Amino acid sequence: MIVLLALVLALNSADSGTIGAVGAPLEADLGISHAQLGFFATVSSGVGAIAAPIAGVLADRTARVRLLAITIAVWGASMVVGGLAPDYLWLLLSRITLGAAVAASGPIVASLIGDLFAPGERAKIYGWVLTGELVGAGLALLVGGDVAAWLSWRAPFLGLAVLSLGLAAALWRLMPEPSRTGASRLPPATGIHRIRGLDRDQNHTPDEGREARDRHAEQAADRGREVVLGEGVPPDQDRVLRDDPNTMTFWQAARYVLGIRTVRTLIIATAIGYFFFAGLRTFALIFALDRYGLSQGLVSLVVIPIGLGAVAGTLFGGRLTDRALRRRHTRARVTVPAVAYSAAALFFLPGLLAAEIWVSIGFFTLGACCLAAANPPLGAARLDIVPAALWGRAESVRTVLQLAAEAAGPIAFGFVADELGGPAGRGGGLRSAFLIMLVPLLLNGLLLLRARRTYRTDVATAAAARPVDTTAVERR
Repeated sequence: MIVLLALVLALNSADSGTIGAVGAPLEADLGISHAQLGFFATVSSGVGAIAAPIAGVLADRTARVRLLAITIAVWGASMVVGGLAPDYLWLLLSRITLGAAVAASGPIVASLIGDLFAPGERAKIYGWVLTGELVGAGLALLVGGDVAAWLSWRAPFLGLAVLSLGLAAALWRLMPEPSRTGASRLPPATGIHRIRGLDRDQNHTPDEGREARDRHAEQAADRGREVVLGEGVPPDQDRVLRDDPNTMTFWQAARYVLGIRTVRTLIIATAIGYFFFAGLRTFALIFALDRYGLSQGLVSLVVIPIGLGAVAGTLFGGRLTDRALRRRHTRARVTVPAVAYSAAALFFLPGLLAAEIWVSIGFFTLGACCLAAANPPLGAARLDIVPAALWGRAESVRTVLQLAAEAAGPIAFGFVADELGGPAGRGGGLRSAFLIMLVPLLLNGLLLLRARRTYRTDVATAAAARPVDTTAVERR
């Protein structure tokens, strides 16, 4: 299940990575600028931000696995249209449908992680799942550029379309729909077919099976929360959710979620991080081609150590945070990303200024490691401080702002690069754009330190919320 969820994020990020990988031949073939290239990512992310609220409501009220499989299939169809597009306009239109499909993945994946795995290991699980996002983008940059050079810039899009249809079929056949208990954990030696028939176990009636599963989930939730709650942190009684979350509209849920102080800080921090990441994955290869004068093949090889650094950071960030939490460092899930974002900016700076490619690679690898390390603990922290019945809608609110930031990132990087490039070439403009964008990334770490004051109270408040009626949702 971790692999399937990771593959969902891998395909989503592979699309954006492909835009960056085929950027040079795409710009040459269609005669477009950096800003127009960045606008591709802007359109898909912008449409995704509009569609995210609908996806969040559906994630809380419908069968999530089925919904995810359908959206991945729609995503694949959009990639086919993009790969066959005869001109800039058609390719731009294909990004609209793709953006709407991508919007569903964030809320659904987060909700499934919360219901499949215990709170105490969520950062680690998030780390494994988020490696898919990095591996997808890395492989797209590594393979997509070479495929485009050998065949055409259209070939990577069509290849991703085939992979997405295969993933949709795998999700439909193999992924179980977990109970919405807020912290369920599947028995260790249970296979997929046994999971599907959990309520039909020969030793339990359907009601007894559901009750046993819910008791197990509650015990898992208690083990995860006891680290924070064991210190006697009281909930904010004015913010405890006492209404039935299943009857709340999206806007009621959004107001409640945005009323959580730590949520607001985490959402802003995540959006800033993805703003920088979106610009990085769109223009990294073009920057290397122009800045260092490398061939397409050598530029693709540069991606390997940087990608491995990002994967290592993702896995290490999740494990480090969960280990610190078990040692009763209760604010670790906000402290680790705060340090990671600031460190990433400080490592990227000398990499951008260095004249030698091999020196730059070392600093870029460390920067990518730190940038990626922030995401798993942030994802786990968001689940900690939001009642389980609102996870889908809470993630859709976060997805709106994240996609808006991802939409702004590429076009902002491209616009600054075009304005500052001048007659000396566009490589210098891109370096200036990256240097300017390091400032909000550095400040992001300082912003997250504010969440240390409110995180534990918000965890206790979420734990005191009215329990979700799982049977009502399962009937849907």
